[in-house]
Amino acid sequence: MINPEFASKLHDAVEKHHAAAIALSDDLFAHPELPHEEFESSRKMVEMLRQHGFEVEYPYDGYPTAFCGVLRNGDGPKVAVLAEYDALPEIGHACGHNLHGAMSILTGLALADMKDHFKGTLYVVGTPAEEENGAKIGMADRGIFDGMDLAMMMHSSGNGVCQAQMDALSLRCYVIEFHGESSHAAASPWAGHSALAAGRKFLDLIDARRECFTPDIRVNAVILDGGKVPGIIPNYTKIRLEFRTSAMGTLKTMDDMILKCARAAAMALDCTVTWEPGLDDFADMVRVPALEDAMAGILTGLGETVIPVQPPVGSTDMGNVSYRCPSLQPLMAITKDNYALHTVEFAEATRKPDAYR
Repeated sequence: MINPEFASKLHDAVEKHHAAAIALSDDLFAHPELPHEEFESSRKMVEMLRQHGFEVEYPYDGYPTAFCGVLRNGDGPKVAVLAEYDALPEIGHACGHNLHGAMSILTGLALADMKDHFKGTLYVVGTPAEEENGAKIGMADRGIFDGMDLAMMMHSSGNGVCQAQMDALSLRCYVIEFHGESSHAAASPWAGHSALAAGRKFLDLIDARRECFTPDIRVNAVILDGGKVPGIIPNYTKIRLEFRTSAMGTLKTMDDMILKCARAAAMALDCTVTWEPGLDDFADMVRVPALEDAMAGILTGLGETVIPVQPPVGSTDMGNVSYRCPSLQPLMAITKDNYALHTVEFAEATRKPDAYR
């Protein structure tokens, strides 16, 4: 049970910085920046933290748009609040990073005002490029979160309901290239070896395996290069493929199957095949029931509708953090409408009264 006097002071601290957080969110919305290009977004967040007593390292951990703000307040727990602020191509902040990134800054500012009421060290860490090669992956690999007692953030969601945790699938990405032999497609097709046919057969082989997939497995691919004109047997095809599973262990099993299909397709079409990672691996979420129960109680106490944590439908680099320290990323409803993430409608919802509340 939270002490009523403490709760009242905390509410006042949040209200004090609420308008500034809304202004930050709206500014990020109006000036969306793509992954690894969030120079202005990160600069504005850093300025706010410095103005309120945080020691800020910026750039941070080798990322030009990452930062780490530290508020040292005696011996006690080490807690990291993580901020996201990258946008999506063409549709801007359709994942709500403008809003929940600003909320992480608001958390830091409010807790800075509450220094007399807790002991420990608060970190506000800016984590770029969640929509691409998430910076939390590299940060976690380099031990940034080792020794933390808690790392957390929230994620925007819709439909008027909250969840105490955002579960996540592990993800691996490959760029796969098939190499064949060009020839005239009408005059001498027999002299060629179609890299496009090998690429198509690769995708066919994966489709043939789908009936034996477990329900958690997702495989998606696009052909980035399949030739230039129909009159030439393509000697090169490039495919980007992502696959997701419920756990990192299952990811390794899928990896073996995916690469078997690639090698088999190349062999059958007298082509060769190479592959390289398209992204760093995203991990699944290591869940901590005690944290989820506490968060569900807090959200319920605030009058929110809370439903059980639902099966994962996507991936996030927060999963990599969860392999290093206790981690929490509740889904908080910013709209009563059932808008999907990564849509223009969801982006617009971040600028409405329910989201500001």
